[in-house]
Amino acid sequence: MFVVATPLGNRGDLSPRALDTLRQVALVACEDTRRTGPLLRASGITTPTTSFFEHNERFKGEAILDALRNGKDVALVSDAGTPGISDPGYRLVRDARAAGLAVLPVPGPSAVVTALSVSGLPTDRFLFVGFLPPRARARQSAIAELRDVRATLVLYESPVRVLACLSDLVEGLGDREAFLCREATKVHEEYRRGRLSELRDALAGRERVRGEIVLVIGGASPEDQAIQGAGEPGESLVSFVARLVAEGRTRREAAKEAARVYGLAAREVYRVTLPEKVG
Repeated sequence: MFVVATPLGNRGDLSPRALDTLRQVALVACEDTRRTGPLLRASGITTPTTSFFEHNERFKGEAILDALRNGKDVALVSDAGTPGISDPGYRLVRDARAAGLAVLPVPGPSAVVTALSVSGLPTDRFLFVGFLPPRARARQSAIAELRDVRATLVLYESPVRVLACLSDLVEGLGDREAFLCREATKVHEEYRRGRLSELRDALAGRERVRGEIVLVIGGASPEDQAIQGAGEPGESLVSFVARLVAEGRTRREAAKEAARVYGLAAREVYRVTLPEKVG
């Protein structure tokens, strides 16, 4: 079986080796035939396709394994980028290897690496988070587990939830340096660097956010780690200041107290704390 990376958007990114592989195999297993079909036809490829996605992978996976056992070559592709990254492809790879079947990569585009490469954030160590939970409480809990990670964070998000996600990231991680990669390599591609709150505000001013999104976020620094949890257990600096304001303190008083408790300069408290969170 061949694991074939396909373009994120620009069809010119489909490698010659990928083209040859897709022509020569007996079957292409794709996340969505409606997405892969046009790509194949545009390249003059007539190889049969079959859908392989999260809800049919159990029975389709066994059929694909049977084809491989019978000596047929199969190419696994996703809608865009490298298969197995936040899609069910890894299970098929696992089962094929467990059955003693060969699995070969045909490398190429990856949304994770694409976003990292142009982010300007450290790439020596990074943690790919994938999609955060869609529900607010679960998402906030997941973010809390990431706040002490020193590596650069990379996550996917849908255009529908990205504003809520960015707000939760500011609350849970602090207003870190971040990078937004939207619609990479496509006609309306967008790359934007700024603090999490700045990215959120830039998107909030639009009538509608469209396209696939990758967020790259700076890892926790020693200063960030000091900012977290110095108030009540698990309480961020933003939450601490917001609580003091809600209890009747002025913003100045709340900032001064936060600076004392968290061991920070008052100007750092003002930088990290969002105005709408503190009154």
